[in-house]
Amino acid sequence: MKEIACKLLIIGAGPGGYVCAIRAGQLGIDTVIVEAKKPGGTCLTVGCIPSKALIHAAEEFDAVRRAAAGASPLGISTASPSIELTRTMAWKDHIVGRLTGGVTALLKRQKVKIVHGWARFRDGKTVEVETETGRQLIRAETVVIATGSAPVELPSIPFGGPVISSTEALSLDGVPERLAVVGAGYIGLELGIAYAKLGAQVTVVEAAERILPLYDADLTKPVAKRLAALGIELLLRAKAREIEPRRDQLVVETADGAARQIAADRILVAVGRRPAIDGWGLEELDLDRKGRFIRIDDQCRSSMRGIFAIGDVTGEPMLAHRAMAQGEMVAEIVAGHRRNWDKSCIPAICFTDPEIVTAGLTPDEARAAGHEVDIGQFPFSANGRAMTRHAEDGFVRVVARADNHLVLGVQAVGQGASELSAAFGLAIEMGARLEDVAGTIHAHPTLGEAFQEAALKGLGQALHI
Repeated sequence: MKEIACKLLIIGAGPGGYVCAIRAGQLGIDTVIVEAKKPGGTCLTVGCIPSKALIHAAEEFDAVRRAAAGASPLGISTASPSIELTRTMAWKDHIVGRLTGGVTALLKRQKVKIVHGWARFRDGKTVEVETETGRQLIRAETVVIATGSAPVELPSIPFGGPVISSTEALSLDGVPERLAVVGAGYIGLELGIAYAKLGAQVTVVEAAERILPLYDADLTKPVAKRLAALGIELLLRAKAREIEPRRDQLVVETADGAARQIAADRILVAVGRRPAIDGWGLEELDLDRKGRFIRIDDQCRSSMRGIFAIGDVTGEPMLAHRAMAQGEMVAEIVAGHRRNWDKSCIPAICFTDPEIVTAGLTPDEARAAGHEVDIGQFPFSANGRAMTRHAEDGFVRVVARADNHLVLGVQAVGQGASELSAAFGLAIEMGARLEDVAGTIHAHPTLGEAFQEAALKGLGQALHI
C-alpha cells in the first residue's frame, strides 16, 4: 500500500475544499486533497452552476414561446419554437467541464496533490483511499472534512425510476410532459419553474402553509403570483404519501385529509439536503455533533485536535460561498495566521422567477433581537431600469436601527435582483448607515438605484415615490 505524508489533508474538493486547498498552496503548505468524483463538488457539477444554466435556457425558451404566441409586450414575434433538451444539457455540461477543469488547473498550479478516490478514516491523522490503482494511505498533521451534502430521500418515495432528485433533474434527455415536485423550497421551485417554462405541466406539493417557508412572506408573494401565471398548480398543506402501483401517479394527502392522485412522468423530490457523513469512517473519530452535523467553533475547529470541518457538513446555511469563506479562513489558520469567523452576514439567493435576495436581518428578526427599526422599501415598479426590462414586480427593502440608522439587513425580490447581493452584503459588512447608502451616487438607470431609494425612504426623504 502506498503511503503519503502531508501537512494538510482535505477530504472533498467541493467549493469549500478546493478553495481551502488553493489558499493553502499559496501559503506554501504541503497539501493533499481527496475527491471521489470531479473537483467542484455538488455546486459546480450537479447544483448551483448547472441549475442556473438550465434556468437561463428555460427563460430564453419561454420568452421565444411567448413571442410566438403574440404575447410579447415588446412587439416581438417569431415562428413556432421548439427545444432539443439534449443539446441544452450538452451546453450545460460544457460549462461544467470548463469550470471543473479550471479548478483542477488551479490546484495543480499551487502544487496541491490530488488523489482521486474514496477516503475512509483510520484515525484522526490517517485516512485510507480506494483509488483506481489500489489503496493509498495518507497521514496528515491536520485534516479538513469538506464532504458536503446530499439530497434527502423520503422513505415512502425512494429515489429510482420516475422518482428523481435535483441531480437527475439536471440531466434529463427530454422535457417531461407532467412533472410533480415534492417540496416548495428553493430547489423545488427553481427547477419546477424552469421545467414549466420548458413546457412541462408542473404540480408542486408542499407540507407548509406557503411556498419558501424559510423566507420572509412578503418576499415570496411575487413568486407565488408568477407560479400562477405560469400555470403551475400549487398544493399547500399537502403531503406526498406514496407512488401508485402503476408508478405513474403520486398519491398526496391534501389539506382536508383527502387522498389525491397526481399523474406524473417524473417526480422530483426536493425536501432538503443532509450532511454527507456516511461511508467516511467518521465512527472512528470522536467528533461532537449538532444534530447530524459536525459541531465547529468560530475557527471551524471540531472537537478533536487537528481536525477542521467546513461547508454543508457543519450545518446551515448550506451555501457554496459560506464554504468558500470557511475554507480560505482555515487555510490561513493552518498557516499560523490569526483568523476567526466574524462575518456580519451571508447573503442568500433564491433563483426563482422573480429572484429573492436576503442579507442580514429581516424586520421580524431585527425586532426579535431587541432592535427598534426603521424600514425603507422601494418598488421596482418605480424603477426605470426595471420598467425597460418589463420586470416591475418586486422591491428592495432596507432594515436599519431606529436610533443610529445602522443597516441591519437588506432584502429584495425581482428579476435580476441576485446581482444586488454584493452591494447588500458590502453595506452590512462595512457598517453602513442609511445616510451612507442614500449619499452614495448610484448609476442611472440601474436596478441598484432601488437600494438608494429604499435608504432614502427609510430616512423619510423618498424622491421617486
